Order: sequence, then C-alpha cells, then structure tokens
Amino acid sequence: MVERGWHEDAVIYTLDVKTFNDSDGDGWGDFQGLIEKLDYIEDLGVTCLWLRPFYPSPLRDNGYDVADYYSVHDRMGTPADFRELTDRAHDRGIRVLTDLVFNHTSTDHGWFQRAREDPDSKYHDYYLWTSHVDDAYQTSNIFPDREDGVWSYDEVADKHYFHQFYHHQPDLNVSNPAVRDEIHDVMRFWLDQGADGFRIDAAHPMLLPKGHNGTTEGIGLFKELKRVVTAAKDHAVLIAEADDQPEHLDYYFGDGEAFDLMFNFVLNAHMVYGVGVRDAWPLHRANEVLPDISGAGQWANFLRNHDEWNLLKLPQEALEHAREYFGPGDGSSWIFGRGHRLRLADLFGHDHDRIAMAHSLLFAYPGTPVVLSGDEIGMGSDLWLDERESVRTPMQWDDSENGGFSTAGREDCYNPLVVGTEYSFEHINVADQQSDPDSLLSRIQHIIAARKRSPELSDGDLHLAESGHKDVLVHRVDTDDTAFIFAHNFADEYRESVLQWEVPDADTSKQLGDGGYHIEDDGVTFLLDPCDYVWLRGDKSDWD
Repeated sequence: MVERGWHEDAVIYTLDVKTFNDSDGDGWGDFQGLIEKLDYIEDLGVTCLWLRPFYPSPLRDNGYDVADYYSVHDRMGTPADFRELTDRAHDRGIRVLTDLVFNHTSTDHGWFQRAREDPDSKYHDYYLWTSHVDDAYQTSNIFPDREDGVWSYDEVADKHYFHQFYHHQPDLNVSNPAVRDEIHDVMRFWLDQGADGFRIDAAHPMLLPKGHNGTTEGIGLFKELKRVVTAAKDHAVLIAEADDQPEHLDYYFGDGEAFDLMFNFVLNAHMVYGVGVRDAWPLHRANEVLPDISGAGQWANFLRNHDEWNLLKLPQEALEHAREYFGPGDGSSWIFGRGHRLRLADLFGHDHDRIAMAHSLLFAYPGTPVVLSGDEIGMGSDLWLDERESVRTPMQWDDSENGGFSTAGREDCYNPLVVGTEYSFEHINVADQQSDPDSLLSRIQHIIAARKRSPELSDGDLHLAESGHKDVLVHRVDTDDTAFIFAHNFADEYRESVLQWEVPDADTSKQLGDGGYHIEDDGVTFLLDPCDYVWLRGDKSDWD
C-alpha cells in the first residue's frame, strides 16, 4: 500500500515527451528516450514527473487539442512504452502525473466528427451548439488576439459550436452525465497504465458559463473526479490549473474533497516580478491576497511553465511596467495581452546567480515546488517560433548536433534547437554543467536536496518580516517542531539585514546558501552579497 499524501513533499519536474529526448532519430522525443534519461531525473532529485499531453493530436495547440484520450501519439511510442516508463520511474521512487484536457477536444476527435455528422447521435450532446448565434451567450475568448469570439460555424452540422480556446478546440458539455462518464473512464484507464494522478488542464474554464444559455457547473464536478480517482487508486492526486481570481481559489479544493494541489499563478507572477525588478513588495502583496487553504489542499508553486508568463494577477501598474521591463524593445515577446513568451533565463538576463536565487526562494516557500525542464540549466526562448512554441524548444543535453536531443536533421525536429544566441546548445547544456560544481545545474541540485532534507517545509506557516531593505526578502516558516528563517538578496549590491527575531545561536544551523549571518542579542544579522541566499533551521521551541 502506498502512503497517501506523497504529493505534499514532492518535487515535481514537468516535461514534454516530444521535446525531451529522441531515441530513434526521427526528430521527436519519445517514451524510450525519456526512459533513457531517468538517471538524470533521479540525480536532479525529482520525485514526480508531470508529463504534458502525449496523446494522438493534430498538434495545433501543442497536444492540448486531443484527438484520442486512450492512446499515445505514434511518434512518441505506445501505451506499452508509457507503462514501461511508469514501472521504471516507480522503481526509483518517482511518481508520474499525466496532463488531461477535459474542457475541450480537437475537432479531429471522433466524438466531434460523429457529433457534427448526426444531430441525433449521443455525441452531438457531447458538445455545445446553437442555431441562433445572435441570441446565444457571449463571452471573451481566452486567446483574444487570435480568435474573434467563442462561437464558430460548422458547415456539416449547419450550427455554431462553443469554444473558449481556439476554434479547433470545441468545448465539451461537462454538464452531460454521459460526458462525465467518458471522463471518468479515461482517468481509470491511465491510472491502470501506471499514472499516479493528473493535472487537470483549464479547470477554471470548465466551470465557466458555456453554451447557448451560459450553463455553469459547480465544485461537484471536481469532487466527483476526486472520488473516481481515489476509488481506482487510493494515492492518486489531482492538480488544478485554475487561474482564477485570488478570492476564488480556495473553492477548487472543495473543502478537501476536490483538488489536492493547485498551481499558484498569484505567487508565480509576484515572485518572478519581484526578483526581476529587485523589490520584495510583490511577495508581501501575494501573501496578503492569497486565501488561507490550510486543511483543504496545498499550492503547487512554480517560476515558469510551458505557456506565457501570465501577469494578470499583478496590479495594473505593475503589469504595464513588466510588459516594458522584461521584454525586448520590439514587443515580440508580448502575447494575448497578458504576458511574455519568454523563459526564466530571458526574464533574468541570462544571470545564473539570479536564477539560482529564485529557485532557492521557490523551494523555501510552503507548498509543492514545480520545475520546468530546461530551467535547471538556464535554457532560453526562441522568439522566431510561433506563439508559445518559443518556450518549448528541445532539451539541450550536450554541444553535439541538435544539442544531443536527436540525430535527425534540424529541419526534422519537432521544434528546432536554439542557435545563434547565448542560449544556444553550444553554450547551455547539461553535459557542461554536470561537470561543473559551480554551475546552475549543480546549485539547483543542492537546493532540491536541501528541500528534501526538510519535507516539513511543505505545510509550514509562512511569516514575512521587514528586512530593512526593499530588495531583501526575509521570511520564516514554522512547523510543528522546527522553525526556518530564509534570507534572499534580490539586489545587485551587498546588503546587511538585521532581524529582531529571537534566534538562539547554539540551536541554529545553516542548511543552504553562501550568505553569511551572525547571531547576537537574540537577533540575527544577514550578510548578503548580490543574489545571495541563506537557509537557517532551528528548534521551534527555542525560537519562540
């Protein structure tokens, strides 16, 4: 029996199979290629993989336009390959989460093809149609600069269908019990293949008004999902991608009966912005606006994901500042009116010290940390690629052709490798950094190891302190028996920060970081060079 609650102190690593490692030289990553790299993943310290969609798909939206929920895209392998991956990962103590997209399908999905061809088919009601579009519910599209609205005409059906995303991604009618049964069957199938849970894509849009009458669903939809996965596998977990307003986020946990984890878009926007502009106020604001979810679930914290860096949770003035501050002057990185299609290294100007410090801060926060593959070595984006593909280039393993990702020709790779910049695979790759104890990769390995030595951090109580400097963040995390103090210097200059918390010298030990400190008169002074960080740990009873 596997202990429930494993996700609470997990370290999640997210990757796209088709851009991670190509085992057969066809230019696409595949499951056998991923299996070959499990040593690397284990050495990094990862305890959970989150795999982005690998299902059959026309790939008009990077696989989030699913054409068949029950198989694997033939360029990436077979269900048997997936099963082998989960078996090999489990042997190493690594869980596997898959991405499931239930808000919509591809127009190529068999359900939609039968729905459009036969209005009397049960599949017709799997989707949302109207014959009177002028009278139908209207709302904004999630891609407002790519789509005119949420209704598109289908010539075969002679009706309009509803879609919150691209026009080739019709929304599923999740109010239909038959659709819910299909969703449950899909989850049971992949759990049976070895999955340990799922990231549920677009959880927020799943609950928004849909269709001709703007019908809505409540949290019962997700409570039902949780009951299904728990009945099938008692340790299975659900992670919500729910980029809703802060005051609504606790709703998705369903008082502990729905999602186990939720991606923390609020902290993401504020943390990366604060570290980038050398100012701690965004972290204080994030702490003020986030709801208390203790006892209901846990945050999944991250610095970057595989989409744009979404800034909508920042105050409007900060959003406008971030638009100009972080992107190139030509505006080519700004997308959807809400964010930059840049990687973390681009946002931080290729500064590995700043990237390492940001990861230290991420891992020093309560919650479950999530790392985007490639960020651990400082990979950059390719703005020549369309839309969000700029941050979805292949993993850079070494300085050989195609960065060791594939032996295929560059033109045959799913996405080309980054070339011609400081981020090209000749300059940024795993092999070079593995042999360098001072590399970004080595530092992030140390950060992950420090977090794993202190799993109680995941559900501790967070307290932010006044550091005396706007560009130094000092915070404390209290657990049942242990207290931690963390200091991070966002500045490009040396800082000393005096903290008037009672900290006994004899009981306090440094856990991580090059930053200095000394304790006197029951207070602690941090001595921090640019981008320095330090983790201190002590017995909570002595610190109170």
